[in-house]
Amino acid sequence: MIAWKRLVLTSFVLAAWVAAAGGTPAAEDKTELKKGDKVPSFQATDDKGKTWKSGEHVGKKVIVVYFFPADFTGGCTKQACSYRDDMGKLTSAGIEVVGVSGDSAKTHALFKKHHKLNYTLLADEKGEIAKLFGVPFIKKSRTAKGFDENDKEIMVERGITIQRWTFVIGKDGTIVYKNPAVKADQDSKRILEVVKKQGK
Repeated sequence: MIAWKRLVLTSFVLAAWVAAAGGTPAAEDKTELKKGDKVPSFQATDDKGKTWKSGEHVGKKVIVVYFFPADFTGGCTKQACSYRDDMGKLTSAGIEVVGVSGDSAKTHALFKKHHKLNYTLLADEKGEIAKLFGVPFIKKSRTAKGFDENDKEIMVERGITIQRWTFVIGKDGTIVYKNPAVKADQDSKRILEVVKKQGK
């Protein structure tokens, strides 16, 4: 009975998010990584225009992969800046943070510069990484107010909007934590608590 209620609640939350985003989840989102699963190799273009490969990072540190809807939007900016502000503690705990959204590498670079972010952002413009992790996303072009290199207000566009989920990959390459109901401004602190508790 409890499991059934949880299923109904999860379906309701997803439906509300889809309605707010203005589209339908990508039909091919069938696989969903869960705690204990081995993370397949993945790569993407980072905010510097270079290729970021998971194989060069997994196993060396605990990796936080946090998916977020869009650069320069309210909740996402709070989440990004909270990771920035807690980076000293995260680094001391042996954690590497990677943010992933459907924005382009160029938009990521502008977002990172404007908010002085001190970690990597990956461009998942086709939702390939999101699909790998099983994170729902909307295939619909959207725009947001952003800032260029001179802090002049501009409009930035993305082709997909990924739901806000956070994963932690342990040094053994498996998922040790997954949160599909992230509170944007509390995410970084939650990660610190989780990693400290698990002793990873």
